[in-house]
Amino acid sequence: MKNKILIVTLVLSSLFNWNCTDLDEVRLDEAEFGGQAEIISGAIAPAYGFVSWTWRHTNYYGLQLLASDEAILPFRGGTDWFDGGKFIATHAHTITPTNDLVGAGWNQLTTNISRTLAAIEVLTPLVDEGNAEATGALYEMKALRAYLNMLMLDSWGIVLKKEVSSELSQVLRTQEAIDYIESELMSVVDVINQDKGPGRITQAAVWGFLARLHLNAAVYRDPYGTPNFTPEDMGSVVQYTDNIINSGMFSLSPEYFDLFNDDNNSNPELIFALDQRGVLKREHSRWAYWSIAGSLFPRPEFPSADGTDGPAFTTDFIQTWVDAYGSVDPADADARFYQKNTIIPDAQLLDFEGRVQEIATETENSYYCIEPTEFEIDRGILRGILWGPRKGDDGAFLTCDDGVRIYPVKQRKGNGPDRDVGYVDHVLNVDFTNQGSLHNTGHRCSKYQFSRTSPNGNNFSSVDLVMMRLAEIYLMRAEAKLRNGDAAGALADVNTARTSRTARPDQTPEALASVDLDNMFRERGFELYWEGFRRVDQIRFGKYEDSWTGKTDTDANHRLFPIPQSAVDAASGIDGFLEQNQGY
Repeated sequence: MKNKILIVTLVLSSLFNWNCTDLDEVRLDEAEFGGQAEIISGAIAPAYGFVSWTWRHTNYYGLQLLASDEAILPFRGGTDWFDGGKFIATHAHTITPTNDLVGAGWNQLTTNISRTLAAIEVLTPLVDEGNAEATGALYEMKALRAYLNMLMLDSWGIVLKKEVSSELSQVLRTQEAIDYIESELMSVVDVINQDKGPGRITQAAVWGFLARLHLNAAVYRDPYGTPNFTPEDMGSVVQYTDNIINSGMFSLSPEYFDLFNDDNNSNPELIFALDQRGVLKREHSRWAYWSIAGSLFPRPEFPSADGTDGPAFTTDFIQTWVDAYGSVDPADADARFYQKNTIIPDAQLLDFEGRVQEIATETENSYYCIEPTEFEIDRGILRGILWGPRKGDDGAFLTCDDGVRIYPVKQRKGNGPDRDVGYVDHVLNVDFTNQGSLHNTGHRCSKYQFSRTSPNGNNFSSVDLVMMRLAEIYLMRAEAKLRNGDAAGALADVNTARTSRTARPDQTPEALASVDLDNMFRERGFELYWEGFRRVDQIRFGKYEDSWTGKTDTDANHRLFPIPQSAVDAASGIDGFLEQNQGY
């Protein structure tokens, strides 16, 4: 049913604040726009630039991550990250319409959508005048609006259709929502640019959006029931992913973690990413630092760069790796699991690795030295005792003739009962109990590099946020082939992605012998962990009502989040305006 929707306080009060934002929010080359450069770049920059804030850890990203079985964020030591219980409720699927994480995700996403509309309204008169550069920019804004509306459909089961800011919007659900997003993407796919990426939406990115739309269409049509994956939808997924793969414009990265490094803007695997090369006003590197131990300082040249002791991997997600590789440590079997960068030169110092809370064993020589800009923390899934620079009582790093001293990291963050009790030792078990929520508990995610251009790990990063890459395309095609009965084709695609990480040959994953839906789901988890896909994957594979650490809820109504109560209340004076999702 199409409902008229008013732009109300929570939903859209901030939607037209775009004109108060600096116009250098995203790295755009104004020279390419000719005489209308300032107008065109000024129109699209706020829309592109705000994608970073939409995907901020306490906005849409946190909502996706913590609702899945990938991550859990307890009340650390009884002092950190409670925030009214919003993170715990999100993970446990006990969210209410007043949950602040839901509200923040909704607000920033709707704001981002409004910025695309504002850009479209600026660009349209220029297009009518025959301005070719404005026309190309308009296509990008329509594609970006469709992408953002697809995120709305993922999480709240609705899209907001609005063509003119002075008019009322329409709320679309299920098939109408799918049709609208598809029509938006199809209107630009054959005319949009082919080569401005990855920081701009290209034809390949639009093909990828269309593939995602059809892969999830069964869920979008019936968000509370058993998905019916039609041959037509799966055929469309294969068609659009074929277009990308066969274009020859992209290639899989031999080093997995190069995808998330400072120089990843030029990585040939990236199809769409948020360009963050040091110019965004509200950019962030929170995907790098949110999970990292607060006592770990990844950038010795910047004393304020540290982690926050935020979310950890659930034991359940780590167990999927253990189950896959049996007696072999996943760190040895799979280059995506771990990359060791902190190389301890003195074998005698290695005694610290694996020790638990044995601070008394440290001697005055229990460190090694390194030049600050050469220090790099390990990447992937961090376990056990970490190594890093240490600060003295004056707050400055302890140094030596060759640079900074690197020690086993002591627990110094927070004011809970676990402060100053020993080393940071990331044990497997993490949960909502007092013991399970201490600052050290849970394996941590270090997927994104702490940027060399960021003074604190938060802002002015050079690491692009990856929104779409070639490995995902192969995995979408593999899943579509499998659901359409082509197991051999699916296996070939999965193994193409798996075995492509050849930079560390001893850790290159071996090819799978066979593929079914269970190990297809598992493989998506291994390849795409903490990139914002897991919640939707769990729904699509029928696993979202399962139990995992800290979560026993089985209500299918909770596949969609509640519409924020303030949005519903603001619309209450308009009959049929904005109906709350069922089950809330």
